[in-house]
Amino acid sequence: MAFSRVNGVVLHHEVRGPHTAPVLVFSNSLGTDFRIWNDVVALLGDAFRVVLYDKRGHGLSEATPAPYRLDDHVGDLSALLDHLGVTKASIVGLSVGGMIAQGLAAKRPDLVSALVLMDTAHKIGTPEMWNQRIDTVTSKGIGAMSDAIMERWFTPAYRRADNADFVGYTAMLTRTTVDGYAGTCAALRDADLTQSTAALKMPLMCIVGDQDGSTPPDLVRSTADLVTGSRFEIIEGAGHLPCIEKPEETARLIKTFVTQN
Repeated sequence: MAFSRVNGVVLHHEVRGPHTAPVLVFSNSLGTDFRIWNDVVALLGDAFRVVLYDKRGHGLSEATPAPYRLDDHVGDLSALLDHLGVTKASIVGLSVGGMIAQGLAAKRPDLVSALVLMDTAHKIGTPEMWNQRIDTVTSKGIGAMSDAIMERWFTPAYRRADNADFVGYTAMLTRTTVDGYAGTCAALRDADLTQSTAALKMPLMCIVGDQDGSTPPDLVRSTADLVTGSRFEIIEGAGHLPCIEKPEETARLIKTFVTQN
């Protein structure tokens, strides 16, 4: 485990793979930590030098008081990459991690060679939806919403009590700090990246699970449509977290796209 104080917050992170390989950075979703990428990273082998990190308020990273801004998360990742000496990388972002990736590409294009945006969009949800979620988590805890969240995250075939992995990922969600979850909900509520993402000039691929209940395929496709020359891919039999339900297909798409760009 490695911890670094960057941008005023302590972030838990890990670097894997050959020092001389192209850098691939993963940014995870709301209510998860970087372990969601383990199966995908294992399938990539030694093709990349991989940077994994827990965004503020998640995993083992410091939970600063809510609310957060998307710029806080973008600044955290930018500062972490500078701290690690990364000067150019392909960024893979899932859900809010995808919004962080878009924000980083807009603010620090010098750092970003290509973008893989998974189950995300230029704008997610409405202020009313996010405010309701913030109110619930602060008054009742994440457990009060966990069943509904799991329905959006995973397909019915995966969402079974006898699936030990499903039980484990439910625990990952419910053990997220209230400040981290509510703070990041506020960041999502206030973020609209339509104009900045439309102005991006780098290779971009959008991926979505065909049964994603949080950012459905049509929403993800609308983000791909903003950027000329982008790719759009649907993974069959996956919900909001294809890296968990379909790691082989996810890894194949990422490796092929990044290698070609």
